[in-house]
Amino acid sequence: MPIYEYECRDCRAVSGFLVMKKEDEKKIACLRCGGKKMSKVVSWVTYHRSEADRLGEFDTRKPQGEEFYKDSRNIGLWAKKRAEELGADLGPQFDEIVENARTGKILKKYGL
Repeated sequence: MPIYEYECRDCRAVSGFLVMKKEDEKKIACLRCGGKKMSKVVSWVTYHRSEADRLGEFDTRKPQGEEFYKDSRNIGLWAKKRAEELGADLGPQFDEIVENARTGKILKKYGL
């Protein structure tokens, strides 16, 4: 999404705005004081890593901390990577079990 941050030149407050077109910038006003003198600021950028990226970079030999196992996306990551390393194709049923574990459906299936 094209969300940009602007700093008010009057009160120095920083606010984020959804800016779809260049013309939308003219409508921007400070959320704190209502001032129209705004300057675009450089803000932090994040990006989404795909499952393939995470799998490719994952090292099964490296010990994982407690935080690793609190993230539901990591359930099955180790198993998928090990199967890949061993050249084992465990088929679509394996992928289904891993996906059910990641989404919590497996808990409902077994009444946990």
